[in-house]
Amino acid sequence: MAERVLMKGNEAIAEAAIRAGCRHYFGYPITPQTEIAAYMAKKMPKIGGVFLQAESEIASINMVYGASAAGMRVMTSSSSPGISLKAEGLSYLAGSDIPAFVVNVQRGGPGLGGIQPSQADYFQATKGGGHGDYRMIVLAPASVQEMASLTIKGFDLADKYNMTAMILADGTIGQMMEPITFEDEEIRQYDKPWALTGHEGKRPHNVVNSLYLKPEELERKNFERYERYKLVEENEAMWEEYMMEDAEYCVVAFGIASRVAKNAVVAAREKGIKVGLIRPITLWPFPKKVLEQAAEKVRGFVCVELSMGQMIEDVRLATNCKRHVGLVCRSGGMVPSPDEVLAGIENAVKGVY
Repeated sequence: MAERVLMKGNEAIAEAAIRAGCRHYFGYPITPQTEIAAYMAKKMPKIGGVFLQAESEIASINMVYGASAAGMRVMTSSSSPGISLKAEGLSYLAGSDIPAFVVNVQRGGPGLGGIQPSQADYFQATKGGGHGDYRMIVLAPASVQEMASLTIKGFDLADKYNMTAMILADGTIGQMMEPITFEDEEIRQYDKPWALTGHEGKRPHNVVNSLYLKPEELERKNFERYERYKLVEENEAMWEEYMMEDAEYCVVAFGIASRVAKNAVVAAREKGIKVGLIRPITLWPFPKKVLEQAAEKVRGFVCVELSMGQMIEDVRLATNCKRHVGLVCRSGGMVPSPDEVLAGIENAVKGVY
């Protein structure tokens, strides 16, 4: 039976992770995601799970590495500068081809920045997160409901493809409260024959490793990894279309920016401007095909971002630069207003980019 509750976004992630079968959480407090750790600290001991506040973000991501290598569903969470400290561990997880679930509730930067909401970690998340050739699955919720549902989805995708899945949220959605529904779901079980579970002499030793001293071997592993990434791109891209049926202009936004943009789209429609919205739900894999198709019928695009403009580059690539792409942006923890987005749409109609 479905359960409907009023929850903060961060708490919804934590509860959904528990329902997804996560029993190991390692983290370190940082605003604006600390409620995730607080929720886990309260709940994990009651269900036979493990909560551990590590001595640092670096320690916590390496604890995730160890628990995942043992075949456990495990997660960590942080915010912006804390994720930067986890970057080496994220690269090790990718190099070892083991799953993990990571949450970044973004704050303004660079550096220590401020504690207000941001989307400026887009490049960091979608282009890898650390050193070397690799990808992470990046999920961008736009509601507290999606904070929960994409958490469950993220654990499944991580196990399915032996990759890190990341929730890339922002401080607004992490802190806001909305009613959400938890459906009774059967948790998927994934076979992990590679896991370090002890062999009792019944099978060869398993080794989890990201070190390959022979360049030919490392190259082969990288090519194999990218074949798997290609499957993710083909099968797992997610997006939402809003009023795109007859749209002559297209707004592209994710997370909290997409909610602001929807209000602007409605206001533009009231003025007779035929505009719609495409909201990427997966930032990687980026929904290239739907944007490429949109470029065949719309006259222009407007990106709305809580950064100086990062996703705009992927929109231009996806549309093969066939149409102009304008930018409405706020930075440093500021959120654009619907009027600012509407002005951006009106500028696009005038050909002002």
